[in-house]
Amino acid sequence: MSTAPRLTALDALHRSLGATMTDFAGWDMPLRYASERDEHNAVRTRAGLFDLSHMGEITVTGPQAVDLLDYALVGNISTVGNGRARYTMICQEDGGILDDLIVYRLGETEYMVVANASNAQVVLDALVARSQHDGGFDAEVRDDRDAYALIAVQGPESPGILKQLTDADLDGLKYYAGLPGTVAGVPALIARTGYTGEDGFELFLKPEHAEGVWKALTEAGQGVGLIPCGLSCRDTLRLEAGMPLYGHELTTSLTPFDAGLGRVVKFEKPGDFVGRKALEAAAERAEAAPPRKLVGLVAEGRRVPRAGFQVVAGGEVVGEITSGAPSPTLGRPIAMAYVDAAHAAPGTEGVGVDIRGTHEPYEVVALPFYKRQK
Repeated sequence: MSTAPRLTALDALHRSLGATMTDFAGWDMPLRYASERDEHNAVRTRAGLFDLSHMGEITVTGPQAVDLLDYALVGNISTVGNGRARYTMICQEDGGILDDLIVYRLGETEYMVVANASNAQVVLDALVARSQHDGGFDAEVRDDRDAYALIAVQGPESPGILKQLTDADLDGLKYYAGLPGTVAGVPALIARTGYTGEDGFELFLKPEHAEGVWKALTEAGQGVGLIPCGLSCRDTLRLEAGMPLYGHELTTSLTPFDAGLGRVVKFEKPGDFVGRKALEAAAERAEAAPPRKLVGLVAEGRRVPRAGFQVVAGGEVVGEITSGAPSPTLGRPIAMAYVDAAHAAPGTEGVGVDIRGTHEPYEVVALPFYKRQK
């Protein structure tokens, strides 16, 4: 028995715009509106508008909210200032990654954890279970997935577009910060975060306000080439920016150290946290000799590698593709892959990808593939 996919508050609007819809983590989401390449290039050069209402918002409040988060997550949440956000992860006891997250500090004792759509329930369940640890924390974990719609405006023109609709101090809003404000006359949490490699904003608001804000942004961005964008270009944008995607670069069989993201694990924070022992061992292993490293690969030909394809060198399998796509910005296919340390240095000769029996030559490069000019 299959359950019907969940619809965002903008579903009717996407359909009226002619979006191609797809099932993503149990949600019906726009894949593209017209051309994926045009949507990608709009975000890189002008601005794009995304519906991200499938993301999972979990609110943690109470006197010991921060203690719970410090215990449940690998980051040091007690050092997150009011109105700031932090990228972190939630791991299993064995150090495997359950999800990567952004945690916003909304107030003195109020935090919002934003999980990936496919993991929202897993993260919620883990936080609830961990809140009971050792007699329990004086904190409440609340499923707020239905309380928010999430709209992102991304790209170099996004500050100018949003300024027309809010009196919030956008110039003073740093990257990875969020402030409550009004957008197009309705209350929103305005966060300077995103998953595209560009400057931009994510707006958390009530679902009933989503359509009005989307239309206001569309109008405000008309003169500078803002267009609606789907999940397909979101994937190529994050891939160019070297940003990991859960289920591809991050899985329960990898620790943050395996993924080259050991920096998110804060051993110096006080007290125990879930996975600490396993992660200490993983940190030592990574320092001694990392088995595989996450690298970038750029095709010399035109054939696109896909997740699961083997990376080869000298007739041996030396790695595996985690994400691959044509890169509109580079004009060539690109991929991220976990590759044996011996073949992971940028410029390593003789590396290829096995694409249906043919070994296509690829250049090993440092991530990210694309970095915006500040």
